[in-house]
Amino acid sequence: MAKAFQSPKGTKDILPEEQAYWRMIEQVMEDLTRVFGFQRLNTPIFEDTPLFQRGVGEATDIVEKEMYTFKDKGDHSITLRPEFTAGVMRSYIQHGMASRPTPVKLWSAGPIFRYERPQAGRFRQFHQFNAEALGEQDPVLDFEIMDMAWQFYDRLKFKNLSFQLNSIGCPDCRPQYLKRLKSFYQNHTSTICDDCNKRLDKNLLRLLDCKQDQCQPVIEKAPPIYDHLCDDCLDHFTRLRHYLEAAGRTYTLNHRLVRGLDYYTKTVFEVWAEGIGSQNAVCGGGRYDGLIELLGGKPTPGVGFAAGLERTVMIMQHQNITIPEMRKPAVYFACQHADAQKQALIYITRLRELGIPCLMGLGGRSFKAQFREANRREAAYTVTLGDSELESGSLTIKEMRTGTQEICPLEQLVDHFKTVLNC
Repeated sequence: MAKAFQSPKGTKDILPEEQAYWRMIEQVMEDLTRVFGFQRLNTPIFEDTPLFQRGVGEATDIVEKEMYTFKDKGDHSITLRPEFTAGVMRSYIQHGMASRPTPVKLWSAGPIFRYERPQAGRFRQFHQFNAEALGEQDPVLDFEIMDMAWQFYDRLKFKNLSFQLNSIGCPDCRPQYLKRLKSFYQNHTSTICDDCNKRLDKNLLRLLDCKQDQCQPVIEKAPPIYDHLCDDCLDHFTRLRHYLEAAGRTYTLNHRLVRGLDYYTKTVFEVWAEGIGSQNAVCGGGRYDGLIELLGGKPTPGVGFAAGLERTVMIMQHQNITIPEMRKPAVYFACQHADAQKQALIYITRLRELGIPCLMGLGGRSFKAQFREANRREAAYTVTLGDSELESGSLTIKEMRTGTQEICPLEQLVDHFKTVLNC
């Protein structure tokens, strides 16, 4: 016998019994983006590779290690999207969205691809909810994006929400800070891990994001960037903190928070919730005022966030969050033979046109077997249709919860269910 196929490593099937979580998340996304005034944008699953190399940053782990890149039949280098923002910015530039009233608010959702080591809540194909607000530098917009991320999880009933917050400065003040950070780390080269020694020469901020145990004492003593901000960045950060405090949004200043992408400036944040083990971050984002210019557009500020949906589902399950029940069949037709099935199909079609979920027994099984199936599928009512019903012109309807039975003339069946199911 041929070996059975398995899903590729780092991917997962979203099974029917999990779909209720996804539908709940999708409903929250639709409602939330409408309330905040965001419009949906769907971008391609793949883009030209240089878009991500330039937009995400060639020295990032995503570009160096994690992108799914290949040559197409035209010998073009193509990459499956490892994040949404670069593609959204490309679309913004390509379609002249700068002419729209600002801020331009866009949201997206769909699959993302990164070649990472699979672990709890982390996959090689996963889904993200992504929101971007473009065209304004006002920290009110930073607050709005952060509040939208907060409300996403609040509406899903997540517990113990809080923000981790930092400012990583701008091109005016960050270089001076990086010099100080490098000077500090050069005194600890024998202590830090090999990756951090490499980061000393190409991606200094990521030193603060290292997860290796040996680097943690060094990170704790590293100079915090928010003590070295220019006046503009400090004013922006101070105002944002005031907005968060006025709205009662709990936050913690975290000088280690830098995010994993090169395009961030000023605000960076994560939403934390009661999580799985020590992994508390459920989404993250920040400001990227130079990204559109870097990708060939006019200087345009922007701020946004991204939320991983597989991890969101896992935490919903971990926290035992109540989800809306899947809609079960309202009516199950148990049919004795082909002639009964033919008659049943007439009524099933009419009931489905009214939005009433119906199923019918198949395969010539006995009535007993069909009633077992109706029970397993948790049908509300079972209609029996066999020789005696066809001859008499009446059907037996059984309410499965109570076992109550009644007789209904064939021509009144649709109206009967319209009444009892309030259709």
